[in-house]
Amino acid sequence: MPLTLRKRSTRLAFAATSGLVIATLGFFAWQSFYPVQAASGWDVDVLHTDVAKAASLLPQADGSLLVSRELDDGRGSILRITADGERKVLIDQLSKPDGMVAARGGWVFSQEGGLAPVSLARNGQVTPLFDGIAVQGLWNEGDHLYAVEDRKGDGRLMRYDWRNGHVDVLRSGLTEAEGLTRCDGRLLYTQKADGRVRALSKDGKDPVVVEGLSNPTFLYCDQRGLWISEDNTHRARLLRIRPDGTQQTVLSFLKAPQSIVADGKGGYLLAEGGRNRVLHLAPPAEPTQAANQ
Repeated sequence: MPLTLRKRSTRLAFAATSGLVIATLGFFAWQSFYPVQAASGWDVDVLHTDVAKAASLLPQADGSLLVSRELDDGRGSILRITADGERKVLIDQLSKPDGMVAARGGWVFSQEGGLAPVSLARNGQVTPLFDGIAVQGLWNEGDHLYAVEDRKGDGRLMRYDWRNGHVDVLRSGLTEAEGLTRCDGRLLYTQKADGRVRALSKDGKDPVVVEGLSNPTFLYCDQRGLWISEDNTHRARLLRIRPDGTQQTVLSFLKAPQSIVADGKGGYLLAEGGRNRVLHLAPPAEPTQAANQ
């Protein structure tokens, strides 16, 4: 091939390669910065920014908000944000603090960064309750605290008894079980890799409640249905399974959303860990009495 043609071919190949790289980078940039989209009637706003790896949320009676910052290697912490926006680190030197749940006049938190205790924080004191490996989801009710480990093939779903400190292993051999919640009387847990939500059953078969999901993680249940966040880096969704079983995508184009909780005022708070922020979600306005007449 003549030298001139070789140079031209090289330039064309370089241009094509450069164009592909630019297009790929542009696609990922678009996915990262494309604004979150809400379903018709729902409104979403940014409530707090610069909350590194926001994971679990726990609103307090005084209007403040506890947020776990899921950083590894002792860099994680639990942050308190007041109603006025002031911030204070309550507990630091944690490894991927993930789940949080109100319990016994305080709150329990887990750590997903390897072997670590599930602990109770109350009146400024932290008390280890029991050890787990990569514990994420927590659920507290009555005399029992449930915890699930996010592990590959050897995760456990455990039940801690507040009365005597005994821990029962209800399930073992789980893979990427992350979220826990009680819904319609059933204790539900997610299987992230399988895209499923299962219900704990006495016969040990744990039927599938929802399937066909993309990396489901945190769960929340209320009168509006079962809420599921998908822990995807790009184009993640916040889903709602209505009481009648139909599915709605309430938010889309999220980046690694984590826990969703009620804000106590009829709306919801969502931790969007991939963008280091907390979102506020408002439901459609209820029809007025005059409109119904």
